[in-house]
Amino acid sequence: MPKLSLHNFIAIRPHAVMMGLALFTLTTAPMTHSAWAEEDRMAGAPMKDIKSEGDSVYDKLDLFGVVFERIRAQYVEDVESTALIEDAINGMLTALDPHSSYLDEDDFNDMRIDTKGEFGGLGIEVTMEDGLVKVVSPIDETPAYEAGVQASDYITHLDGESIIGLSLSDAVDRMRGKVGTDIELTIRREGLTEPLQLVLTRAIIKVQSVKFKAEDDIAYIRIRKFTQNTTSGTIKAVEELKEEIGPKLKGYVLDLRNNPGGLLDQAVGVSDVFLDKGEIVSTRGRNDRDTKRDNATKGDLTDGLPIVVLVNGGSASASEIVSGALQDHRRAIVMGTQSFGKGSVQTVIPLPGHGAMRLTTARYFTPSGRSIQAKGITPDIVVEPSKVESLLPKGAYLKESDLHGALVNKDKEPKDTDKKKDSKDDKKGKDTDDKDKIISDYQLMRAVDLLRGLSLYNKPVAQHIEEIISNESVEKDAVPAE
Repeated sequence: MPKLSLHNFIAIRPHAVMMGLALFTLTTAPMTHSAWAEEDRMAGAPMKDIKSEGDSVYDKLDLFGVVFERIRAQYVEDVESTALIEDAINGMLTALDPHSSYLDEDDFNDMRIDTKGEFGGLGIEVTMEDGLVKVVSPIDETPAYEAGVQASDYITHLDGESIIGLSLSDAVDRMRGKVGTDIELTIRREGLTEPLQLVLTRAIIKVQSVKFKAEDDIAYIRIRKFTQNTTSGTIKAVEELKEEIGPKLKGYVLDLRNNPGGLLDQAVGVSDVFLDKGEIVSTRGRNDRDTKRDNATKGDLTDGLPIVVLVNGGSASASEIVSGALQDHRRAIVMGTQSFGKGSVQTVIPLPGHGAMRLTTARYFTPSGRSIQAKGITPDIVVEPSKVESLLPKGAYLKESDLHGALVNKDKEPKDTDKKKDSKDDKKGKDTDDKDKIISDYQLMRAVDLLRGLSLYNKPVAQHIEEIISNESVEKDAVPAE
């Protein structure tokens, strides 16, 4: 029997191909209920009868077979047939949008490790844009963060080699490697004429998705990424901060800056912590039957206290779901800069024995019906990151005590023992470095000041937010006098 090539198989047995496609649909559709799927359903209409499209599909499959055989026979070097097929599948998916792709078994395993919150690498979330790797955000306390990599940076070279022509997964593979080894990144940054050369040392990246602390009378919660335990971590943060701060608690800062997103169900869960009712997000596929709405359950764990959500250009996907939901319900004031603008949902569909495919299956919409795809969340109050410095040197002003003959304050100074006691309490409950960090973080400082200001007025939170947003809108629309 003569050898049967892929070309001959496709050209001679089109019905076998059609049967194979039908089998593929039947065997993979139930897999969307996997724990690794961001949405446990398939989107789109049922697969069309290929015959209805005439012979054009078979002609293209025939063309694929011709090209495949020609590469295997005449390319200057030997190439593996499996690699050719996988690259062709990946090319078909990546041509759809920047977030659809094919995951071989190694990539699929890496993705599962990533969502669990521990993996090896540099600590950056990236996407592909115009053939270059674009940084969505660096992860806190990782080699990339410590080296100064910023959201919206473009990585052009790895160890001096251009990444143009590489797929996103290939570029990510090159950035990963043995822990303790170095890699040089060439970065293009807006506003700089010359590229940056940064040398990073690979490390085990352990992402603690939720961090929190008390800032005197303000509860600060930082969510770095939406992994499997983010909702439970947020609930724990709220409960412990309420207990630590007690009745003087004035409000919450929810910091989503440089949070690249993650699991959709965790974004819904975190939103539900702060909402008492109403829609959180809706995801809409190609057909009406694919629409799904997630609603809040009764019970606001923060007892209706004011919330400020901090966002920036590195806040993407799940971060935008949370900030959009709280903004639309007037439950929180969103402060910072415009977010990233990723408004699509990817379903990870396992392919038994062949890894998985990540496919964009829906767009998500905020409760008011907004799609933030390629737009992002616009803050209620725009606050650019700034450095706070004193304009005057220490001692620039005279004080009463500096004047000759000034009256002496007869109130007794605290005893040394009292000072020592206060010092111990400070070490026990407060971190001086954290206070310095708050002062140097202008956006966070503005959020804390706003919450303390709101607490001075005995008004419902929603009324406060309406007035603040209205005032911001008036200032934006105001025409300067000539």
